[in-house]
Amino acid sequence: MTLETILPPERVLYDVPGGSKKRVLEFFSTFIAQNTPSLDSQEVFSRLISRERLGSTGIGNGVAIPHARSPHCTSPIASFLKLTEAVDFDAIDGDPVDLVFILLVPEEADDTHLALLGQVATIMNDVDTRAQLRKAGSQRELLDLISEKIRAHSV
Repeated sequence: MTLETILPPERVLYDVPGGSKKRVLEFFSTFIAQNTPSLDSQEVFSRLISRERLGSTGIGNGVAIPHARSPHCTSPIASFLKLTEAVDFDAIDGDPVDLVFILLVPEEADDTHLALLGQVATIMNDVDTRAQLRKAGSQRELLDLISEKIRAHSV
């Protein structure tokens, strides 16, 4: 399973309002529940927040990779958000976050979960990729860039 197969165009979101880590996770939870009938926004939010309590998913350089398992998730789900303004995400380097890659996986998806997290981390750890994503001036440009980066790292 690759990121390309679980990140459809409608889940790459440009200029998402930030405000706070909690608001970003609430936004995603509502968005994904509206687009995935088997998911409940409160349950998704609760699982993401519970994961954050274990340790921030802010990996540094303005990037966060919130992720959680859900018994109501039948296959992995990914979403990429470019925030309008950076928010405090309690990242390991203390920098605010403006690029958010979210993963939801089924409860039992151990190897898949780790493989997908690894793919995201590889892509988002590249300084040029981050710079290009931040310069994206439209939804289409953001989608094209993230798709290109995912394909380049999946070969």
